[in-house]
Amino acid sequence: MKLDRKEILKALETISIAGEGKNMVESGAVANVITFGDEVVVDLVLHTPAMHIKKRAEDDIKKTIHELVSPEAKVKVNTKVEVADKPEIKGKAIPGIKNIIAVASGKGGVGKSTTTANLAVSLARMGFSVGVLDADIYGPSMPIMFDVENEKPISIEVDGKSKMKPIESYEIKILSIGFFTSPSQAVIWRGPMAAKALNQMIFDADWGELDFLLIDLPPGTGDIHLSIMQSLPITGAVVVSTPQAVALADAKKGVAMFLSEAINVPVLGIIENMAYFTPEELPNNKYYIFGQEGAKNLATDLNVPFLGEVPIVQSIREAGDYGRPAAMQEGSVIESVFQEITRNVVQQTVARNESLPATEAIKITTMAGCSAVKK
Repeated sequence: MKLDRKEILKALETISIAGEGKNMVESGAVANVITFGDEVVVDLVLHTPAMHIKKRAEDDIKKTIHELVSPEAKVKVNTKVEVADKPEIKGKAIPGIKNIIAVASGKGGVGKSTTTANLAVSLARMGFSVGVLDADIYGPSMPIMFDVENEKPISIEVDGKSKMKPIESYEIKILSIGFFTSPSQAVIWRGPMAAKALNQMIFDADWGELDFLLIDLPPGTGDIHLSIMQSLPITGAVVVSTPQAVALADAKKGVAMFLSEAINVPVLGIIENMAYFTPEELPNNKYYIFGQEGAKNLATDLNVPFLGEVPIVQSIREAGDYGRPAAMQEGSVIESVFQEITRNVVQQTVARNESLPATEAIKITTMAGCSAVKK
């Protein structure tokens, strides 16, 4: 059997690299195709070093050649990654903070803030220095979740400037609009007022040295999200969703926002919350109340990492209400679940920092009366 090079190229025109609109031949990802009888070597050039994209591209090439050309073909893919040199970072938006992770959800009520709190304590228990910025201006919940709702940040002098000192709980530094309003007070602000309050908590605070600053974003894709990404170079985003279709539709929009050309924030992965319920009396049973593996399947469809699943456990809700995140329960199932998810977040953050240039803060301009977003 002798393979035909033109036939192979034609077959490869039916597939594309994840995230690219053109097929892999038209985009130049296929640098060369060489055939030797029943053997074919495809030289592939990628502009992203993400392992899941590399593996998917290689698998797609082999599968396509076997299906459209010959099932007996011996396919070898040589992949080369060409990434632009990392630009020199001339300073960080917040000196001393190594990684800024945005935790988002398209829909409210999926457990985004609970996930943020438990990620924070899991990171701290792993030895990282951690801060949490509660950017959910209209529904701040971090003061309750960390049992500090009656605390008030004090003003301290740092290098001759007055700074807010974040509240500390369980070795985590926290700032929230909830510290500056009464529990019964509704925050009725327009976008610019909310953005100003956020900027004060970001830049007028003495965060010190942090390995991770987690930002608990409000649901949706609105003004607050743009304000945060305008103010800060976000290292990466984590999207939280339940498995049900209505939540997944909104989570998909959240992922699309971060990956859009104008914003271009790497998505570290998706976390599935309320994945299943296991009664204490039936520990081997799983009941998929909101659907099965919806967020996991969405991650596969969008070609972003799946970071893990969190079951429905009463103690998670109780722990949040009592101000002691459930991941602090030593020896519990929840501690183990969040340890695994947190390890995956750290792993994806390390991979992102090793392979991609630093994210830039976006710039907001106004053109013809309409808002535009650009780098």
